[in-house]
Amino acid sequence: MTTNKLTLGNPVYPVMFAIGGVHLLNDSLQSVIPAMFPILERDLGLTFTQLGLIAFALNMVASVLQPVVGYLSDRKPRPYTLPIGMTFSLIGIAGLAFAPAYWLIILSVMLLGLGSAIFHPEGSRVSYMAAGTKRGLSQSIYQVGGNTGQALAPLISAYILWPLGQKGAAIFILVAALAIFMLLRISAWYKEELVQEKLNKRKRVILSTMENLTKKQVGIALTLLLTVIFARSFYVANITGFYIFYIIEKYSVEITTGQLFIFLFLVLGAAGTFFGGPIADKIGRKNVIVISQVVPIPLCILLPHVPLGVAIVLLGLIGFFIMLSFSVTVVYAQELVPSKIGTMAGLTVGLAFGMGAIGAVAIGILMDSVGVYQTMLIVSFIPLIGLTCLGLPRDQKIVAVQ
Repeated sequence: MTTNKLTLGNPVYPVMFAIGGVHLLNDSLQSVIPAMFPILERDLGLTFTQLGLIAFALNMVASVLQPVVGYLSDRKPRPYTLPIGMTFSLIGIAGLAFAPAYWLIILSVMLLGLGSAIFHPEGSRVSYMAAGTKRGLSQSIYQVGGNTGQALAPLISAYILWPLGQKGAAIFILVAALAIFMLLRISAWYKEELVQEKLNKRKRVILSTMENLTKKQVGIALTLLLTVIFARSFYVANITGFYIFYIIEKYSVEITTGQLFIFLFLVLGAAGTFFGGPIADKIGRKNVIVISQVVPIPLCILLPHVPLGVAIVLLGLIGFFIMLSFSVTVVYAQELVPSKIGTMAGLTVGLAFGMGAIGAVAIGILMDSVGVYQTMLIVSFIPLIGLTCLGLPRDQKIVAVQ
């Protein structure tokens, strides 16, 4: 069978790496929130319910607003919304560091969520614009920056916030300021690209690697893809938020040791995110999504039943493979609806935030109802839902313009 080839321009690597670096800074700001939970419980006497509501406020604001921001930017791109959004995050992290009351903490994390909601779809658009033929690689560089920032949460908690207390979060005001400086430079490039498009009376490449699909087929494919994202986000929320309690109960390890296991999961997840994009550029988006969903299933089911040494190995493998498709699902959605790059980025990444928030609440309720061990057994079968990826349409190859 002959494979059709699409033509795109060459990648702009400095912009690809710069926006990925800012994504790392942005998500390290967000990782301060869960990292601060032990400090807020110790210093302000907050309950677990109140801590859960803090996480819910952050993720739901980021989740709900991302598709809205993406839709608005598709209608009229506004390059300088990137540093403006990061300014909200700077105000939010400053408020978190010095807030004396619970309601001010909630307000601060909502500002962080607003900054994240503005950054993610616009940042993904910049990554897409700079990608050329390397859409998978570019999105991987972008997303691995974010995942690396998230992976820092256990280290931030142990080495910055625990010794310095709530005010230790003020250090991250400098992180936000650095991100704003970088975004001003990126936004200047973004604006110039838009000017060149207007002068040349051309539009940004919107070629899709999909076969000609009807609106109904696109709708079905998006539904299947969002189901995959639901399964992945739900399971990841379980590991990052609640698996620590299982480790402590089953293996009798210290909290600090258990946090290192979660860090391993997150770091190898970031590695999977990075490699997923380039692999998808070579073997196809759908193939990587299928691998990412099928391989972890037996590993997830085995995880609650094995000794500690084996559990560590399984945890690392699950993290790598389940996150292999993180950046790929974003690109796949963008190519399903190539005229709505920002909307699709906001929808897919925003859904990941939203499902993480809802998953955390659901798992917490389940854990209170049936216990830690039974909850881990039930959640271990969640990845089976991801088998819906088998129904996704295949994508084509792309090549550079000679």
